[in-house]
Amino acid sequence: MGQITLQGVRKSFGPVNIIKDANLDIENGSFVVFVGPSGCGKTTLLRLIAGLEDVTGGQILIDGKNVVDVPPAKRGLSMVFQSYALYPHMSVRGNIAFGLKMAGLPRPEIDRKVEAAAATLNLTPYLDRKPRELSGGQRQRVAIGRAIVREPKAFLFDEPLSNLDAALRVQMRLEVTKLQKQLGTTAIYVTHDQVEAMTMADKIVVLNAGRIEQYGSPLELYERPANLFVAGFIGSPKMNFVPGEAAGEPGVATLGIRPEHLKIGKEGEGWPGTVSVAEHLGRDTFLYVDAGTLGMLTARGVGEFSLKAGDRVWLSPEPARLHRFDKEGAAVRA
Repeated sequence: MGQITLQGVRKSFGPVNIIKDANLDIENGSFVVFVGPSGCGKTTLLRLIAGLEDVTGGQILIDGKNVVDVPPAKRGLSMVFQSYALYPHMSVRGNIAFGLKMAGLPRPEIDRKVEAAAATLNLTPYLDRKPRELSGGQRQRVAIGRAIVREPKAFLFDEPLSNLDAALRVQMRLEVTKLQKQLGTTAIYVTHDQVEAMTMADKIVVLNAGRIEQYGSPLELYERPANLFVAGFIGSPKMNFVPGEAAGEPGVATLGIRPEHLKIGKEGEGWPGTVSVAEHLGRDTFLYVDAGTLGMLTARGVGEFSLKAGDRVWLSPEPARLHRFDKEGAAVRA
């Protein structure tokens, strides 16, 4: 089992509140991603769950037991860090087995667990190699293998792919997601990359300045953001925001519309503007449009558009896809 519940969790460093009354219920076997801008508290929250930081207030329950006074080694969790933290003088086999040896497991059991983890991670041919003889992706798999063999209640990942190049990150993203589903073990994954969050998570926790802004499935956050912060953070390119009054929406402080929900139309259809930059990407074209009192708008068109900087365009929002927010930034539901 690996159900993790946070009840009013707080963390302060002196007078500075880092985590502010976090309440969260992570289901057993789910893949949950903590996402948010730098300094929002996502890594601190992960470290509180791991026991690497002391809790200022509140409770952390693992399978119903409060563990705030339980040392990290006895919480039944395994953590994979941003740095691989491999022992350079040990082989892959030795690195994966190290924690099991320290726990005093019998040699045959250690060998069985190591070989099973290596097979799962496609590391069997590399078991006798040293870390310096491996690629970045292979080293990260070794770090994950070291976590797997402990058979934890949950895996905690702290930006594990940030040291990899873009292509390898995509590959490892798929591998980590597939592995978690195969093992069925609860996973909490920290990243600043909302694309990683959207593609990997069963549920996403959006953090901002130490507060949980919203917790839900990727599509729920994308289609029904709770407030302006979530709406602007989830999605790439980000959602357009225009003043409600300027858009003809009385009683609405801010109107939100995603780039793919702005139709690039003919003259006189919709909001007029001038193209500032046109990005032609083959499959998509992104237009950055100066729309006067509505501000700068981003529109996404499918395929190629023969438009360039200085061209006049008209943008029409899909009425059913508009997001409305009040003066406090909260979503206004119909």
